[in-house]
Formats: sequence, structure tokens, C-alpha cells
Amino acid sequence: MKYIEDLKIGDSISEVYLCKEKRSGTTKNGADYFLVTLQDKTGVLEGNIWDVNSPGINEFDKKDYVEVTGVIKEYKGKNQINITSLRVADVNSVNVEDYIPTTDKDINEMYSELLDIIGTVKAPYMKKLLEMYFVNDEAFKKRFCYHSAAKSVHHGFAGGLLEHTLSVTKTCDFISGQYDYLDRDLLLTAAIFHDVGKLAELSPYPENDYTDAGQMLGHIVMGYNLLSVSISKIEDFPEVKRNELLHCILAHHGEYEYGSPKKPSIAEAIALNFADDMDAKLQTMKEVMSKVKGNDISWQGFNYLFDSNIRKTSESYDKKTSE
Repeated sequence: MKYIEDLKIGDSISEVYLCKEKRSGTTKNGADYFLVTLQDKTGVLEGNIWDVNSPGINEFDKKDYVEVTGVIKEYKGKNQINITSLRVADVNSVNVEDYIPTTDKDINEMYSELLDIIGTVKAPYMKKLLEMYFVNDEAFKKRFCYHSAAKSVHHGFAGGLLEHTLSVTKTCDFISGQYDYLDRDLLLTAAIFHDVGKLAELSPYPENDYTDAGQMLGHIVMGYNLLSVSISKIEDFPEVKRNELLHCILAHHGEYEYGSPKKPSIAEAIALNFADDMDAKLQTMKEVMSKVKGNDISWQGFNYLFDSNIRKTSESYDKKTSE
């Protein structure tokens, strides 16, 4: 199989991909065409179908596996495929794992590590809230383990939500050791729940797109609503801790312009914001630079997340001498 990340301009291909999107359009001359987005585990590829009367063209839709024949062209600096023929593929003949981007880390090991951290939370009301979902709710656990953390940008793959949550939680655990005045139980509980709203904001794979409610409300508000209702079911959950925990959820993006309904007002909310922002940015850098071959330190162009032109770090002296 030719994976999307390996395709080069001029390649002629006949491969099976997952159709992520299918849209119709009309050229300036009044001709109909289709624009499709194809996907495998390595990325996505835009494609055009100019002959809408070709066999099979009107017999597929998004979420179908399709056998595509065409040529890779360049359009606005990116690969695009001009599709000459397309037909629906037999779903029984494909390996689904080839088409869903998935974390390269062990999901069971990550979840076990998260449970170990939950086991160190001392406040009984915080632990009860965590165990309500991460220990006692089997359906929640399965969804959480295999959900993505984003449609794109960072951790946009199956298992991404778990990977991101664990990373942010471990960073917050370290911060709580450096600044011993922080409420560790509050900070860790907030870290573990901070993106739980993404389970409702984004649909599961293979679609991995914003839900209707996700578009209108967003994961911060959805996570706040989930926790607010859940906390109300726990007897003797301190009101002041309820407000502090919910504040951390509402403020974890840090700024109004980044979607936070509130700016951080307590130290734990500040710590969570920094940990979340750091993991998102470093993972984004990792994903961008993973596509750069070898020790290529040429500038990669402007990246809106960093508001800067970015490049790969040169190889370290230790790495060179160890080879």
C-alpha cells in the first residue's frame, strides 16, 4: 500500500483510501465536479473528480473505502490527486488499522499509568469523582482510550485524548512538587478532566469531526456541564472546591481569544493552562517535524500556532558521537 505521506508529485496510483469528505461544486464555466478528502493513518489527501459521469463516481459517499486511480499533482504547495476513476471497495478486504491514525504509545500502559496517579489522590470527594468515570464506567473508559484530542493541530489520532491527558497530568504532578503550596488533588483532578468535553465535541473515528453540539458549545463548556452534574451527585463535595475545580476547567485555555470563558484566577488554573499549552505546542512541533527528512534544518515556513517561522533542531553532538 502507498501511504499518503509517501506520495510524490507525478506518482500514478491505484490504491484504497477512506473517503473522509465528499463535496460537490461547479466551475466558473458551469461544469460540475466533486472534491473529496481521502485518508489513511499517515494523513489526508485532497482530490478532484472532474468527470462526474465516470463509472462509480456517483455510487460512493463519505466513510466509504474507495479504490482510487489518479495522478498526484501540486496545488498551492500541497499534494492533490486528479482522480480518473473511483469505485467503492469491499470493506472486508481492507485492514481498518491502515486508515485510522493511532497513537504510537501503548494504550493499556498509558491508562494504567493514569489510574496509578488517580490512586494517589487523597481528597475523598475528588477521588470519588475520578473513579466515577475512570474506574467504574466501562463505556466511558473505552471511549476515552480511543478518542482523539483534536480534529487536527495536536494529538489528532485515536488514543490522542488519553496521551495528551496523561502528559498534562504528569506535568501538573511535577509542578505540584516544585510549588508545594499548590493543591495537588485539585490540580491533578482538573488535569485529568480538562479535555473530557472532547468526547462530545468530536465524533469518534473514522469521522473524527465536530458534532453539531460541539460546534455550538465547544469542549470547555461541555466538560464544565458534565462535571457540574457529576459533582452534584457526590454527597459532601465542598462547594468551594467545586467552584475551584470548575474554574480550572473553564480557564484552561488561558485567554478569551483561545476559547476560555474565564481567565485563570487561582494558581492551579495557571499551572493547568501552562501544562496544557506546553503539551499542545510541543506535540504540534513533533508532528510537523516528523515530516522533515533526516537532519534537514531548513525553515519550514510560518506556523499560526507559534506565530513564527519554524525549523527542526540540528542533531545533537551526543547523537552524532553515538552512531
